[in-house]
Amino acid sequence: MKERLSRIDQVPKDYRPGYEPGDYGTGIVHLGPGSFFKAHLAAFTDELIEKQGGDWRILSVSLRSRKTMEELVPQNGLYTLIAKSAEGRHCRVIGALADAICSADNPEPALAAMAARTTKIVSLTVTEKAYGLDRMVTGCDPEHPAVAADLLNPEEPRGVLGLITRALKLRREAKLPAFAVLCCDNLPENGRLLRGAVIDFAQRVDKDLARWIAGNAAFPSTMVDRITPAPNEDTRREAAEAIGVQDSAAVETEGFRQWVIEDHFPQGRPDWDVVGAIFTKDVSSFETMKLRMLNGSHSMLAYAGFHAGCKYVRDVMSDAALANLVKRHLDAASKTLRPIEGIDYSEYADCLIERFRNPAIAHETFQIAMDGSEKMPQRILSAVSDARAAGVDIRPFAFATAAWIRHVSASTHDCPAYEIRDPKADELKKLAKGRHSIDIVAALRRLQFVPGSVRADDEFWSIVNPLLNDMLTKPMTDAIARETLQPEISL
Repeated sequence: MKERLSRIDQVPKDYRPGYEPGDYGTGIVHLGPGSFFKAHLAAFTDELIEKQGGDWRILSVSLRSRKTMEELVPQNGLYTLIAKSAEGRHCRVIGALADAICSADNPEPALAAMAARTTKIVSLTVTEKAYGLDRMVTGCDPEHPAVAADLLNPEEPRGVLGLITRALKLRREAKLPAFAVLCCDNLPENGRLLRGAVIDFAQRVDKDLARWIAGNAAFPSTMVDRITPAPNEDTRREAAEAIGVQDSAAVETEGFRQWVIEDHFPQGRPDWDVVGAIFTKDVSSFETMKLRMLNGSHSMLAYAGFHAGCKYVRDVMSDAALANLVKRHLDAASKTLRPIEGIDYSEYADCLIERFRNPAIAHETFQIAMDGSEKMPQRILSAVSDARAAGVDIRPFAFATAAWIRHVSASTHDCPAYEIRDPKADELKKLAKGRHSIDIVAALRRLQFVPGSVRADDEFWSIVNPLLNDMLTKPMTDAIARETLQPEISL
């Protein structure tokens, strides 16, 4: 058995970063160090340190599971990133992680790191459901389990909002400037949403602190993009073949990556633009483009594809009928967007199709299908009103909505039993199980996370209803085949 990766000198020179990791200090604390973080923010930072140095290494903090810490600590934060394309693969050992800890049992080490003088940025990739946001009021959701627990015990926080608020309080008491909070999750105007939630949380525990945060802390918005499947044994095997030692923390991803960042970092920031990021004053148009085109089509193809027997996104794209539905969705979504200087939406759609087809990336439809109640509002439902205003056919968004409802129904009429992985799973299954599509639609329209304009759109739901009825009573493949007969499908 090969020894485990633990030192940079174990790695062949072609795969090492071009710097000695220990020569640089830590400037970033990252909450939620999953695969996407390792393939995106950490990879950008690694390349930047190689190019121009700087004390921007990252302390990674897991909020719940100790798994990431147990993978990374014995490897001194080192891991292999495998970027795959149709042309082949490129491996690189990342040296940007200074350490890894878990705050689930004891938040003090994480809080101390966040409150340290050297920390300039606290970044996050925790998924939409972990924040405890109330998007309707741009605040926190006091009923979210982590938020509720931290409001009761704000000095020993376990959740995102509690940790950020407590760390900022410690900095204020130490007369240190506030760090920038950099959200890298797929949320529209993620910086604004997180700012509102943190200030609302702080307001509930310390009004003076809330005012200080509002006046001092920066919450830049971002748009992030890099398809990153969950790693598996094949990922670890490929890493071991490349670097010659075992790597328990290896990650695979696609070659493409994109990062658009609002340039608001009062205490300084890495020059990530040197390695391909884009700094801008307004991220919102880029966010909406990505959410509606990439993420929206991803959700649609995941729900339809999973129930049509497609395990991976690449399998969806090899099915002519499903591939046409993906193209239709991209076309409709693009027509709901405002123009962005330098961006051609047709070219972007073509790029997405090629990325989805990438035969080297095994991105599971079931993975993409998780947490739909958190994702559908901004990926699909938010486009409906804009489609109406632009005279765009709303049927593609109705089809995606029906496919999502079919998924959360947990119906097994055309597939084996499967788990609904969603923070509202129990509520959604109860809403849908054993009921007629008309009753399901009526109940769904009353749910708070459905935008009000969509809730009131009778025509939209009149399209969803028969589609859903088909999906609940016949095989998904039949519903897909019938949908491809629609007049606007010939793209």
